Amino acid sequence: MTTYVETVWTDFGNTLRRFILKRVGDEQAAEDILQDVFMKIHAGIGRLNDEGQLQGWVYQIARNAVVDYYRKTHRAQDLPDDLPAPEDDGADVERQLARSLRAMVEQLPAEYREALILTAFEGLTQKEVAERLGLSLSGAKSRVQRGREKLRDMLLDCCHFEFDRLGRVIDYYPRVDCCAHCGESC
Repeated sequence: MTTYVETVWTDFGNTLRRFILKRVGDEQAAEDILQDVFMKIHAGIGRLNDEGQLQGWVYQIARNAVVDYYRKTHRAQDLPDDLPAPEDDGADVERQLARSLRAMVEQLPAEYREALILTAFEGLTQKEVAERLGLSLSGAKSRVQRGREKLRDMLLDCCHFEFDRLGRVIDYYPRVDCCAHCGESC
């Protein structure tokens, strides 16, 4: 097997060195990575079943070694002390919407309003809502879900929302006759 690894070194050594150097730009680092690559080749050559895949296998080891190099050497850098903090406009938007939201909930039909108030504002579980309202658990879940759907429809009729990539509201714009449901202006 040692002879086979020596053949791989002869066949791929110079091209692998150039391959790695082109990606890291530092000769000493490229030499270190190349040595690691050949240690991995030596350790894993016995598991290679098809010699036709040798070149692809060798270069995959080299690519992974380069990635490992960057993971080790390029950790997150500290941010400068004078970097301004991002503005948290989302909290203000949420506060503005929260004022209108309670008024919109009050406009819902009684059965949905009661279920939403108990879950969203009083913090009861749907099981506790079911017990308090004398409903089955599935009936309570249905009321809460339908109430949320009706509330969502009211909000979407009222305003156009912008969301961040995580689905959080970052801004909203009133539509014509905005917030007719709650009597407030957005």
